[in-house]
Amino acid sequence: MSRARGVLGAALVALAALYAWWFGRDGQWVAVAVFALPPLLLALAVARGRNRAGFWAGLLALAWFAHGIMVAWTRPPERGLALAATALALAIVFTASLPGLRARFARKRT
Repeated sequence: MSRARGVLGAALVALAALYAWWFGRDGQWVAVAVFALPPLLLALAVARGRNRAGFWAGLLALAWFAHGIMVAWTRPPERGLALAATALALAIVFTASLPGLRARFARKRT
């Protein structure tokens, strides 16, 4: 497993744990399933080497980023958790995009 895939998997697990703790402490189990299950399943797919897992992680991370920004602006008591989710979403987008960025900007050998 490459370093980017390892970081992607770790960020997905961290995001799933954050959402599980965030919504689980209030007993909102449906929210735990909706928010924590997708990153956890994507982390498993990344660990198993699924080719499209990085794409779907990056795509869903855009929604997680938007949710984090919205909560950070509208609910001051939850701002810290929302900003942590936003930072993890950015890490997911970056690490999911890293292999493509490397391929795009690699020097061409002639």
